[in-house]
Amino acid sequence: MEKKGAIGQSETRWDAISKVKGTAMFTADFPVQNMLHGKIVRSTIAHGRVLEFDISEAEKMPGVVKILLPEDMPQNQFATAGHPYNMIPEKRDVADRLILTRDVRVYGEEIAAVVAKTELQAVQAAEKIKVTYEEYPVYLSPKESMAEGAMRIHKERDNVIANTKVGFGDVEEELAKADYVLKEHFSTGVQQHVHMENQVAIAYQSEDQRWTCISSTQIPHICRRIIGEAMGMPWSQFRVKKPFIGGGFGNKQDVTIEPLAVAMTMACGGRPVQLAITREESLAFTRTRHAIDYDVQIGVNKDGHITAIDFDVYSNQGGYASHGHSIGGKGGTFIHALYKSDALRYAAKTVYTNIATAGAMRGYGIPQVMYALESIIDDAAEKIGMDPIEFRMMNAQPDNFKNTISKIKQKNFLIEECLKKGREAFEWDRKLKDSLNYKSGSKRRGVGVGSFSYGSGTYPFGLEVSGARLILIQDGRFKLMLGATEIGQGADTAFSQMAAEILGVPTNHVIRDFMTDTDVDPFDTGAYASRQSYITGFAVREAAEEMKQKIVERASDIYDVRPEYLDIVDSQIIYAYDGEVVTSLADLALASFYDMQHGQSIVAESAVNIHHNAYASGCTFAEVEVDVETGKVDLLSVMNVHDSGKIINPKLAGGQVEGGMAMGIAYGLSEGLRYNEKGKPLNNNLLDYKIPTTMDLPELDFEFVEEMDPLAPFGNKALGENPMNSPAQAIRNAVKNATNVAINDIPLSTQRVFEHMKENNVITVKNQADAK
Repeated sequence: MEKKGAIGQSETRWDAISKVKGTAMFTADFPVQNMLHGKIVRSTIAHGRVLEFDISEAEKMPGVVKILLPEDMPQNQFATAGHPYNMIPEKRDVADRLILTRDVRVYGEEIAAVVAKTELQAVQAAEKIKVTYEEYPVYLSPKESMAEGAMRIHKERDNVIANTKVGFGDVEEELAKADYVLKEHFSTGVQQHVHMENQVAIAYQSEDQRWTCISSTQIPHICRRIIGEAMGMPWSQFRVKKPFIGGGFGNKQDVTIEPLAVAMTMACGGRPVQLAITREESLAFTRTRHAIDYDVQIGVNKDGHITAIDFDVYSNQGGYASHGHSIGGKGGTFIHALYKSDALRYAAKTVYTNIATAGAMRGYGIPQVMYALESIIDDAAEKIGMDPIEFRMMNAQPDNFKNTISKIKQKNFLIEECLKKGREAFEWDRKLKDSLNYKSGSKRRGVGVGSFSYGSGTYPFGLEVSGARLILIQDGRFKLMLGATEIGQGADTAFSQMAAEILGVPTNHVIRDFMTDTDVDPFDTGAYASRQSYITGFAVREAAEEMKQKIVERASDIYDVRPEYLDIVDSQIIYAYDGEVVTSLADLALASFYDMQHGQSIVAESAVNIHHNAYASGCTFAEVEVDVETGKVDLLSVMNVHDSGKIINPKLAGGQVEGGMAMGIAYGLSEGLRYNEKGKPLNNNLLDYKIPTTMDLPELDFEFVEEMDPLAPFGNKALGENPMNSPAQAIRNAVKNATNVAINDIPLSTQRVFEHMKENNVITVKNQADAK
């Protein structure tokens, strides 16, 4: 009997039909009896203190059940970042937040809350609460916040949350040796996740007198712990359930509303309370991608050799620490992962300001640092007159290179293969030649390339544990139970494929559940860091191997065949040496449960702690047309090429790549939250915050350099975040190639590009007059 594996097949997502039909149950869909509704009262200043609340009118509003002020809340400071608990106190996330506070550090601060019988009544009552403030200076950038005499945003802490430096060699000496030294400043914007489903939570007291929170979270097990810390209660007193999620992209790797939802139900005697925020609130008052400034130097010789890379980094954290320095501080590892140099210095500061709190977002700091790195790499290649692809390949780290900073050996690191494959598939040479016909006039064309490197999980800097449980059902199918989190990316289907591959059954014989439950499912830290298919994959593999061994041993007992002679193929117990069927897995399962002599259930469970990592890589190729009279950039064609090991499910992988490319293109061209001088968000709505539609995007092409990774559970490496990491720099470099103008700030909005064209005399007064 021929064995057909599940890995590498484009299996249909098990949740696809329910989501398309609209029958999938998301948090807000749960019919809860006698449910109340909560609404947050937000500050209308960005920095200051609440001196007084006047709630007299609000208390008289119809339907009001409770008005909650900061003094009504537990006064335990807690951290909101979705990181595993750290046993070393000084390495834990900064605990700088209360559930409600009078100290205002961002516009839209959670300063009070209303619980009412309906959502509209809660909104109307919240609008009646009058607030008197003492206002302080507002700092929008790290430079302002670090200036001499600047007020501390958190009284007990300096405005610089962390200041670190990593690297090797003598940067100053190696810069001095270089034939050329390029020195440039780069700036990235404040991007928001804009997931389809806003943050929503339902909290209530359950029958066992504990507290349950149904939440749209990426991190159910961590969420339970953070609720416990905020409440100052044992973590076991809380139960978190995660149903279907309408996306997160890292925003739901922070615990933003869950402690308040639980506090609301506690204040209402355990009666269920739903706290659902609006799109405008989600855009402005949850988490964002860090805006980061980079001062970069690179030394390069005429032969293309890089002597030194030097980064000074200023990460705008916003009002609260959230994920803090783990984002701004990580870039040095992945610069070094990508390029050889004689010396490297990466010095990073993460700084409190009074804009929205920055947290985790797809790519986790790598889109920012790779934008700066790949832009100056491209400029260096141009400086010495070298092809930008050849320059990258010449300086790429070799296979089996041991990263000096992370101590990870980079096996199967295939960035050169990605560049080669992309050059041919994108038709780089032809498009570069064709662009020479568009170097004058109002419409200019150019091509650009940008690379990246990325890890599969957080080791060695973070804990990487996961668990899996498999249960044999009486009909020969399996229930797979995981604490890993499906957030719309298709992880559950991939996990079913992994288990099916080992068990010798079709993928649809491995059943997953739409609900992750901290009381039921094994511990897993959650969906982030492109870790799940890699880290949780090991747990699934171990559980499946144990399950298979137990089934074979049970079959050996029942059918009196030595276990080493048996295998499972296509849901049949067979003789391994000739494929003859002994019995079906369904019949074996039935006998296993009900046989008088041998009957007992079969359960397999695993828990893993992974102490290695697999670095993925890739690149983007872009072709643009720039209208130099208006500044409008049209993306004509784009291609991503990924080194992500064995692809578990090609169709799902393609969806991941296309989604990440769209997000990366928008990061480079249009997206960004804007603030006025008082820190008030100006464009926190889907009319003014410019995410692309399908009409704004070209065909999203992609290729894979597919090679089994030796350290992976199924040969696979990270992919989920990777497609986000290189489009912006490829577009920037293409615009430079088209116009001969290097623009170092993103997004490359029409206004910004126009101003740079004018400043560099690409647009002259005569050109503009002629255009009219």
